[in-house]
Amino acid sequence: MKSNNKTTFSLIICTYERADSLIRLLDSVKDQSLYPDEIIIVDGSNGMETEQILEKKPYQDLQYFRVEEEDRGLTRQRNFGILKSGAVDVVCFLDDDIVLEKDYFRELIKTYTVKPDAFAVGGWIKDEIKWLKIREDYIPKADDFVTDGYTRKLGQRNCLRKRLGLLSNRSPGYMPEFSHGLAISFLPPSGKSYKVEFFMGGVSSYKKELFEKIKFSPYFEGYGLYEDMDFCLRASRLGQLYVNTAAQVQHLHEASGRPDYIRYGKMMIRNGFYVWRLKYPKPGLTANLKWSLINILLLFIRFGNAFGKNNRKESINESVGRSAGLVSLIFSKPQINR
Repeated sequence: MKSNNKTTFSLIICTYERADSLIRLLDSVKDQSLYPDEIIIVDGSNGMETEQILEKKPYQDLQYFRVEEEDRGLTRQRNFGILKSGAVDVVCFLDDDIVLEKDYFRELIKTYTVKPDAFAVGGWIKDEIKWLKIREDYIPKADDFVTDGYTRKLGQRNCLRKRLGLLSNRSPGYMPEFSHGLAISFLPPSGKSYKVEFFMGGVSSYKKELFEKIKFSPYFEGYGLYEDMDFCLRASRLGQLYVNTAAQVQHLHEASGRPDYIRYGKMMIRNGFYVWRLKYPKPGLTANLKWSLINILLLFIRFGNAFGKNNRKESINESVGRSAGLVSLIFSKPQINR
């Protein structure tokens, strides 16, 4: 599998009860201008639907593994997939509700050649955010976010945080001392690769040698919210991470397989606290205050969504979960595995 002239790579897809979404992703992989050396499906589903549909629609160089309870959950399934991967240079991960642009892998893997210091590379998710190319003399408005010759709107939440002095002044993909940094979606569609210290795990890749040093943490069991942040922060201690904005995908946000909203809200707080203290074990008083204020602000915003026309139950349940998460930190903080 290894070649002197070619960067070899595995694709690992961890899936759970999403047979149709998985097939949609695999069809987009089949149409890639650069095809993986192996595809490993790690299926945590209770039923047999995914296995049966893959038997009827085979894909080149695909290995299928259906795991039991002891290996079920995103971080466990990823670690399982790594153990099953061959002698490749790079291991790629994709969420099962992703659809790839035709040159995704070609652009992603090329980054390791263009950026020799790259230890890990993330892709760029296309969404409904409207980016505009601007001139050097452009005068930004109060709700503009301007970077590298592009501008986009901040959005209501971030505008409010900006007015309150709670918005990060660090580049997208870097965590400030109070956590709550600017997401990868604030990197512009310039086609460039940007240095970061975290990216989205659902469109990620890592040098295979990295897994000889660290693994995905068992703390993030089940749905695994913030598991990608945890892994990236630990990986960034060992080498440089990039996001290549030319390696583009669509994220279709499949609802099935997600946790209930009360549990989700609690994980937002507790897992968010975990990765914050992983990066900053002893944040200062101002950082502590800002972290608390941002979470309280987001709680009130989410609760306010319950008075809208749509998703009232989800908004209330997530607010209850966030509240429970904040209270739980008073009595029991997560034990950080550094």
